Amino acid sequence: MLESLGLLAASLIGAVLGCAIALVPGLHVFNVAGFALLLYAQMPFVLSEQALALFLLGALVGWSVVNVIPTVFLFAPDDAHATAVLPATKYLLHGRGAEAATLIGSGSLGALLGLVLLSPILDEVVRPLRAILQPHTGWILTAIIAFLLLGEWPRADDLASPLRRLISAWTYLGAGLLTFALSGLLGMVLFYRSPIAVESAFVNLMPAFVGLFAAPGLLQVLVFGTRPPRQQASPWREVEPRLLLRGSLTGLSGGLFASILPVVSGGIGGLLAGHATALWNERLFMISLGASKVAYYVGSLLLLFVPGLTLTRGGMAWMISSIYVPYGWRTYWLAVAAVALCGALAFVVLVAMARFAARLASAWSPQWLAGGALGLVTALTMALTGWGGLLVMGVATTIGLIPVLVGGRRINGLGVLLVPITLNVIGVGPAVAAWLGLL
Repeated sequence: MLESLGLLAASLIGAVLGCAIALVPGLHVFNVAGFALLLYAQMPFVLSEQALALFLLGALVGWSVVNVIPTVFLFAPDDAHATAVLPATKYLLHGRGAEAATLIGSGSLGALLGLVLLSPILDEVVRPLRAILQPHTGWILTAIIAFLLLGEWPRADDLASPLRRLISAWTYLGAGLLTFALSGLLGMVLFYRSPIAVESAFVNLMPAFVGLFAAPGLLQVLVFGTRPPRQQASPWREVEPRLLLRGSLTGLSGGLFASILPVVSGGIGGLLAGHATALWNERLFMISLGASKVAYYVGSLLLLFVPGLTLTRGGMAWMISSIYVPYGWRTYWLAVAAVALCGALAFVVLVAMARFAARLASAWSPQWLAGGALGLVTALTMALTGWGGLLVMGVATTIGLIPVLVGGRRINGLGVLLVPITLNVIGVGPAVAAWLGLL
């Protein structure tokens, strides 16, 4: 009993750390986890392998719930939040930023509750899905890429001349296609000839994700940002139970799909599930994305703990499995309990931070906040990846600015993962890399 309580305490400490990490724009919990594993290799006597695994599980739960704060208040999303920027920004500009953060957070809490309720039958649900999907991974990923690209919709002024409308429509569409193509090319470089030193391989993708998703929004605020209107003091506004239930179930289904299929992120899973279930309003959309993100990150790691499933999905699961392979139902139920406890703690932190950030948004200059955040993530990138990482961040930021300044969806930046891994899955990755001169 004392050992189990100690393990749960380790997960709660990890959740507190994850909540703190989530407040730094562009800093991913995977990067900190990689650094923690390096420290553990030097001092293995500090924690047991099982305690470290539950500590990292708690950190992932805390980070995935609270990291909505930079998305809403600093326009600096991660890959899973990229599609939520526009509705969240709209709420912020109407003085309802805390409400947007709480809506996304409520979806996250709903997804965690769903994972806990599904935990007794998770093996029975995932095992047949895995058997069905695994042989078809290549064409499924290809179809998802096609869906993302075809999902771009031209935006043009209907009152303009036909030629002007055509140019305007293809400017928007071309920006989305260009973002995907360039980010995919960057992904090929990072997979086959990364300029980042081998010693920093555990954060190889960090500069790319900072540049594609966090830095462009911060630069936008730094140059064009204006002080948001006075924010409402309370983040609470009545949410219809049916909206919360539907949004949570939609996001949970998309997130679990993403956790089973390689490469597909929570943002893509939520987008696919939203289209499949015809989400019709912004509140429902934000709830769904919050649920999808958490179901993807936490669900993919929880699958590692299912006895006999041997399914390793997601960056955190791969890192933990390099030093520890969970076994037995006791460890699994401890992980489920840790998810429930850390999720409740993280949601309380989210509500408190949403209130604080709402007061801060109208009291401080957004340029100062964005500039400080940008300086911090740049310094962290330099410290963890050196000059090579800083170069990658600069290139990725240039690509990430295309949808910000010209048009297109930010989620197209996920070409950095989708392109190289899909090419590898269908068996042509090395040939394409050789054609590009990367081998």
